[in-house]
Amino acid sequence: MEKQRGNFSGRLGFIMAAAGSAVGLGNIWRFPYLAAQYGGGIFLLVYLVLAVTFGFALMTAEISIGRKTGLSAVEAFRKLDKKWGFVGYLSALVPVIILPYYSVIGGWVTKYFWVFASGEGIAAASSDYFGGFVSQIGQPIGWFLAFIGITAVIVWFGVEKGVERVSKILMPILVILSMFIAAYALTMDGAMDGLKYYIIPNFSHFSVKTVLAAMGQLFYSMSLAMGIMITYGSYMRKDNSIESSVRHIEIFDTGIAFLAGLMIIPSIFAVGDPEQLLEKGASLMFEVLPQLFLAMPAGQFVGAAFFIMVFFAALTSSISLMETVVSIFMDKFHWNRKLSCIAVFAIIILLGIPSSLGNGVWSGIKIIGMDFLSFFDFISNSVIMPIVALLTCIFVGYVLKTSAIEHEVEVSGHSFKARGLFRIVIKYFAPICIVLILITSVLDAFGIFKL
Repeated sequence: MEKQRGNFSGRLGFIMAAAGSAVGLGNIWRFPYLAAQYGGGIFLLVYLVLAVTFGFALMTAEISIGRKTGLSAVEAFRKLDKKWGFVGYLSALVPVIILPYYSVIGGWVTKYFWVFASGEGIAAASSDYFGGFVSQIGQPIGWFLAFIGITAVIVWFGVEKGVERVSKILMPILVILSMFIAAYALTMDGAMDGLKYYIIPNFSHFSVKTVLAAMGQLFYSMSLAMGIMITYGSYMRKDNSIESSVRHIEIFDTGIAFLAGLMIIPSIFAVGDPEQLLEKGASLMFEVLPQLFLAMPAGQFVGAAFFIMVFFAALTSSISLMETVVSIFMDKFHWNRKLSCIAVFAIIILLGIPSSLGNGVWSGIKIIGMDFLSFFDFISNSVIMPIVALLTCIFVGYVLKTSAIEHEVEVSGHSFKARGLFRIVIKYFAPICIVLILITSVLDAFGIFKL
């Protein structure tokens, strides 16, 4: 069948789509609770330093590989060096594993937006509401199908008319909603204590665990080692500056994460018991925030605004995950976009159902002590992604050589101002950090070293 590769219309389209990929549940759901648990301001400072060094280098490498080859991750590595083609297959596994369970969570977010928008937020604030909802069969699967269905329709329309167009609309709305809710949260009594905790570094809270948590979040947040940035890079025009684009993506990604913390942490200090709520972790968004919203003036409205914002963030990331898998199908099997979309849609539904039922009728089934969703999250984020990132650094630094990436960055007369930083991070700093992430994540999963 005829295979036609799409392209982004220009630099803005690429930045919006790539930023949309990076900005997702990792920013709005995961970043605030990690910042809360690991010292607030000191976690924020460590994360910012890592984003402009570690994150910059890895994202630059991945986008450059994609644009240099014009291919998705599987074929890109093989084109550059046949012996290293296996890295492409490993990276392709990541979105295939993540997208099903991510879409299940996206369905939960969609459900919560509907509940608040329809005026039933009081029900969502009850302590047993979330557990009762996810333990069902029909409702969670229905909302999961709705979420992945919306994602598939957007990807169906292609790079420019689907992915780029939706990203250009949703990203500005996301920023505006984030700023609005953050500003509102800061007007509440007691919020300033939360603001101080969040933005003023307290070096007595600094630890190795803070650094490792921030590094792990960077992977999750910036869509690294998933094949996504390679795929998006393959759609990037040669006259667009890679270095400048990566910096803009970092600003969007880190800015939304910062605003998410600004929404949630001051709210916790204003409405609840900070010491108890800061320990809630991953359950913060679904079990705690609805209670916080309803304790605020106009909380029903704020809750609806928050969950539509989270829905937009989840959607832009699910689009990038599905686009990556569709691109792999198109490159590997030479199928057209529509057939690839249908195939991927069917696969994601089949793989997503266990993650949905794992909180209910299949809750008794455990893999190394984890339910389906937790296991898929662990194996993708804590094992495969660090391995892919480590192999990418070795490949770029010692096999392909950094000069090949530098040349791609400098195509069409663009300068590479951070050339020295890029070389040091890719060849030395990043590999050490990634090995630490991999070891500690696995030890943490088995309770040997608790993050």
